[in-house]
Amino acid sequence: MCTGKCSKVIAIPLYILAGVSIICNIIAFFPGWKTNYAEEEREGKGDRITDEVKYMGGFIGGGLMCLIPAIHIHLTSSNGCCANRCGMFLSIGFAAAGVVGALYSLATSALVLANGPVCLFLAPGETVPNWGRPFMNNSGNYLGDSELWKTCKEPEDVVQFNIGLFATLLVAASLELVLCGIQMVNGLFGCICGTCGGKE
Repeated sequence: MCTGKCSKVIAIPLYILAGVSIICNIIAFFPGWKTNYAEEEREGKGDRITDEVKYMGGFIGGGLMCLIPAIHIHLTSSNGCCANRCGMFLSIGFAAAGVVGALYSLATSALVLANGPVCLFLAPGETVPNWGRPFMNNSGNYLGDSELWKTCKEPEDVVQFNIGLFATLLVAASLELVLCGIQMVNGLFGCICGTCGGKE
């Protein structure tokens, strides 16, 4: 397969993965599929949204930082101005930016899964439930024990909500990392050998 066609094969999944990352990060601001928790946090009533969600790993890292390289990588597969050795050389830099973005999304997603969500829970020895992170020092062990998920009283099913979204982000970021890494190699070959597009 020539390097230009390979770029197209890489770009299309990157578009999809970047879109998935952006959507997952936006949804994560509404735990339990409700908007009131985001409103309460905005009104200064305390932490209601998990800190790592605010880092925007999925929106900025897995989203925008991979979407922009996807656009350039896609252009290198066409017969336009980027389908030449210079365009392939530039795609290496764009793909490297995508790698950084994917790593950022991967790191924030892994951190959320390890630390668990912010929720209303009753701590041992206390009589009044408080907002916090009951699984913070659990090292992710809560992931395999669904009985522990009942610790969180509010938002409803917040643990499943977080696991679903951030596991999806984790997978998307891993695939973006692989695709951008492949494009860096493909871009190097395209820079040396050309894109097979007939316009060098």
